[in-house]
Amino acid sequence: MDMHPAIGKGKTAVVTGGASGIGLAAATQLVAEGLKVCVADLPGDALDAATKTLVRAGAESGQVMAVATDVADAGQLRALKDQATSAFGTINVLMNNAGMQPGSSIFDAENNWQRIIDVNMWGIIRGSQIFAPDMIASGQPGLIINTGSKQGITTPPGDPAYNVSKTGVKAFTEALQHDLRNREGCQVEARLFIPGFVFTPLTANGRTEKPAGAWTPEQTVTFLFDRVEAGDFYILCPDNEVDRQTDEKRIA
Repeated sequence: MDMHPAIGKGKTAVVTGGASGIGLAAATQLVAEGLKVCVADLPGDALDAATKTLVRAGAESGQVMAVATDVADAGQLRALKDQATSAFGTINVLMNNAGMQPGSSIFDAENNWQRIIDVNMWGIIRGSQIFAPDMIASGQPGLIINTGSKQGITTPPGDPAYNVSKTGVKAFTEALQHDLRNREGCQVEARLFIPGFVFTPLTANGRTEKPAGAWTPEQTVTFLFDRVEAGDFYILCPDNEVDRQTDEKRIA
């Protein structure tokens, strides 16, 4: 398929939350497009397995790397940028995808709220602030994809900390794109990725089989890159449960 000019053979991508789910599916597709891909996630078996998964999917020797990273820690994000740049050169695609949804309530302990917001919102803000300046300065086409959520738009009751974090992602990404498109000569763009009901480790809640209403990560990522190529800023994904018209009514 035709792709965004930042996505092509020999380019470089960094995907946070890249060890499983949507992040790993995105990394797999980027590898298939010929990009060098750095996956970042918390240390553990999933991250160790991610590069093996990408090699099985067709990655060549030296095309992929994994860096243990807690996106809530600005120092670790800077180290991620330095390691990826040292190994692969200029970063062309940044997918700020790492997230968590452990559940929350209004009167939860502050540290639960803090952790959710640090990962889901500050991880994206800091990731963009740390990576974007070098991407802009390179003069090359660049793409920053920030993973939001429909809950950051419709804010349903039941998980207020998550809703607050994803509402912040929406507002930040809108402001980021406004800034980028008003910079003279800037070839970097931002997109807000809004998945629907996707069956991933984050959403499984103990289930082992995909619910009929859910999309797979692979379906979701195919839709994402199709809409990136089409030029959409808001990439609002449907699923097998809710059609786009219903989503749009809820958002309105």
